[in-house]
Amino acid sequence: MAARKPDGIEEEEMTNIEEGLVVTSTKSNPNPTSFGTCLSPKSVNIAQKVVAELIGTYFVIFAGCGSVAVNNIYGSVTFPGVCVTWGLIVAVMIYSVGHISGAHFNPAVTITSAIFHRFPMHEVPLYIVAQVMGSILASGTLALVVDVNPKAYFGTVPVGSNWQSLIMEIIITFLLMFVISGVTTDDRTTAGPLGGIGVGMTILLNVFVAGPVSGASMNPARSIGPAIVKHVYKGLWVYIVGPIVGAILGASAYNLLRSPYNQTP
Repeated sequence: MAARKPDGIEEEEMTNIEEGLVVTSTKSNPNPTSFGTCLSPKSVNIAQKVVAELIGTYFVIFAGCGSVAVNNIYGSVTFPGVCVTWGLIVAVMIYSVGHISGAHFNPAVTITSAIFHRFPMHEVPLYIVAQVMGSILASGTLALVVDVNPKAYFGTVPVGSNWQSLIMEIIITFLLMFVISGVTTDDRTTAGPLGGIGVGMTILLNVFVAGPVSGASMNPARSIGPAIVKHVYKGLWVYIVGPIVGAILGASAYNLLRSPYNQTP
């Protein structure tokens, strides 16, 4: 049944309403510089996703690095508590903004998703800028509100050699991206709404294993933000190269399992 045209509405505008278009006709809105005609739905959608990534990354870094800072000062959180905090905050933010931006919070995840055609390549720079800015803002907030001893750095630096940390970062990010691919990108997954918990638990386990060796970054933005705010750049390249390489390898490995020859009936 066709919708009846309300009185006073031009036919072109009525067509737009029926088709669900956001931008109204210039017949009813003669000012071409108004908000309705300047911003397309696509532009608004991209802006929403970028802001969601910035906010999500901010709170991931604020809570995760905040637990590290508080534990370094007071010892009240404990290492297991730090691990749980990282896992919980990632899971919480996935459920908060995952339906808006995909909840990457991580340049390595964004780059890898684009490489495997699961994310628009032209949005990659916007996401990376938002993620790094979120990390810098969160690190700056922590530096202001938490009395951090200069020796109690809440960023990531290699405990041993750079190569040991690099290998560790590649391995744990491989696992993280492998799990992300399995629980969020495969139609055959049984994870459903529990996918966010699966990703959070993977981060928790990775921090348990790799935290004492490399700091368990798995995320270039997580390491870049504190490094810029606190001016600590030792081994920073490890936390840029390692996660990106590990994420690409992890997604590649899962894509082999996703092969059509291995699809279940």
